[in-house]
Amino acid sequence: MTTTTETAAVTQPFQAEVSELLNLMVHSVYSETDIFLRELISNASDACDKLRYEAIARPELIGDGEPPKIRITPNKTAGTLVVADTGIGMDRQELIDNLGTIARSGTKAFVTRLAEAKDGAGLIGQFGVGFYSAFMVADRIVVTSRRAGSSEVWTWTSSGGAGFEVAPASEEDGKRVARGTEIALHLKSETTKYLETYEIERIVTAYSDNIQFAIELVPEEGEPRQINSASALWQRPKSELTPEDYAKAYKSIAHAFDEPAMTLHYRAEGRYSYAVLLFAPATKPFDLFEPSRKGRVKLYVRRVFITDEADILPAYLRFIRGVIDSEDLPLNISREMLQNNPQLAAIRKAVTTRVLTELETLAEKDAENFTKIWEAFGAVIKEGIYEDFERREKLLALAQFTTTAGDKRTLKQYVEGLKPNQTEIYFLVGDSIERLKSNPRLEAAAARGIEVLLLTDAVDAFWTSARLEYGGKPLKSLSQGDIDFDAIPLPDDKKDEDKAEPAADEADTIARIKATLGERVSDVKTSTRLTSSAACLVAASQGPDRELERLLSMQNRATRSKPILEINLRHPVVAAIAKADTASKTIEDLSLLLLEQAQILDGELPDDPAAFAARLNRLVLHGVG
Repeated sequence: MTTTTETAAVTQPFQAEVSELLNLMVHSVYSETDIFLRELISNASDACDKLRYEAIARPELIGDGEPPKIRITPNKTAGTLVVADTGIGMDRQELIDNLGTIARSGTKAFVTRLAEAKDGAGLIGQFGVGFYSAFMVADRIVVTSRRAGSSEVWTWTSSGGAGFEVAPASEEDGKRVARGTEIALHLKSETTKYLETYEIERIVTAYSDNIQFAIELVPEEGEPRQINSASALWQRPKSELTPEDYAKAYKSIAHAFDEPAMTLHYRAEGRYSYAVLLFAPATKPFDLFEPSRKGRVKLYVRRVFITDEADILPAYLRFIRGVIDSEDLPLNISREMLQNNPQLAAIRKAVTTRVLTELETLAEKDAENFTKIWEAFGAVIKEGIYEDFERREKLLALAQFTTTAGDKRTLKQYVEGLKPNQTEIYFLVGDSIERLKSNPRLEAAAARGIEVLLLTDAVDAFWTSARLEYGGKPLKSLSQGDIDFDAIPLPDDKKDEDKAEPAADEADTIARIKATLGERVSDVKTSTRLTSSAACLVAASQGPDRELERLLSMQNRATRSKPILEINLRHPVVAAIAKADTASKTIEDLSLLLLEQAQILDGELPDDPAAFAARLNRLVLHGVG
């Protein structure tokens, strides 16, 4: 039984984030206002896809037997542009939920970024809030919708202010909307150009030509005509397609405005048959680092859209956009069954391998475009080094690094440039290239001309924690465990420096420093890393590296272990500790100073900043006195 409340007109406020988003749209300064039509057509296509999918189990939903389609009707007299579809439609609650709220995480961050963007058109489609972009061109929108199989028709109306009204549709509207959704835009005076048929055709050709459903234009004079090709481009032979065709398909499928940096199109035949059309963007999508790490590859079965949540590619390839269309999967497969389907597992494995092979080929033959991909998505791809043991070697080979020898260096280049007797690949993890380049742990490596990878992405602290090797050479951190460069010869101009005798006795000096620092450190050792600095902190050979510990402790996932303090026996400060009178305060001050300056060089504060400042002042005054 339908209650009075359910049939009466109801005015409701927008969700706070929607109100803020609408304010941006209503007062839009974005130049790419064409996006509104692309987004409305995309939403209409999704509705048609949903109808076709639900009709597999319930054929009566398409009672008239007519395939779903999209219709665009401009009316210059009324100043309206109508975008209608014969898709799944919406009931009253769906109108409220879908058009009054944004039910996904990251909404607040998205709205903030959109407000800061000079041109937010590319962000709007990526985040899935394209409907609201219609308020860039319209000062009033009326949505009339009938869900497939329902007798009820509802109208949603808003002027882009604080709220919207949902009411039962009139009898006339109900007759006009037999199934699906009709969106009537009352255009602003400055946007009436979108009532021109040539403008509509231009936008459809540019952004929506590959929508699988027919898009009909209904001119004010003349007969309706289809204005898109309505073909599944991925099913067509590559020989028939041009780079422009692929660029249009990418923009339509990925809701993008840039050009793809890589296109992969092929058909797999054999045990399983499927068509693949995938793109690697040249710029980061907004949702790249969402905690869900969801991919955006769409799964079709015999040209019927099934889902874009099948996780066809691993999370570290979630930046890839496109379509996979299977000939073998059952049309009525549920999204739950997809997780354990052996056919999809085989497709997932084969397509992942093919994508990585294509990236390898791109790196060899088109370095410019590969570099675009790596600069945008390298941090994501490196997640696979940690997660995908089977493809670890392949991913390491793809990786580009900033090193002490230059930028965009590969491990192949690194191994080719190994010094005589060098058996390890050295790296250092930190939060900035500038800080790493001045890190004292590099000194001994620099003296021998040893190249060091400088890693600054947050994920670097995680993948380097695995036991890795490339080309038979293990990767070794310069901030963890013991380092032995003795077998690697020094250049001739450095040999005399290496022969210099230590300025302090090792055992006595270490004992003095240990007595002062006590439980602040796990050990004090002489360093093979340092040549000019007095001290540095390192992690034990077992357990996490220093940078990984820092990141985990910031997330309250681990406590910091006590570091090892390494000292340079040739440094004057260390020599001063060895020579100081055991009864003086100098040993304590200088020992604590070694620890505190090592902490500062690691980007950390001393444990007691006030005591550090007092100690430093005392030593300075003693020096100048």
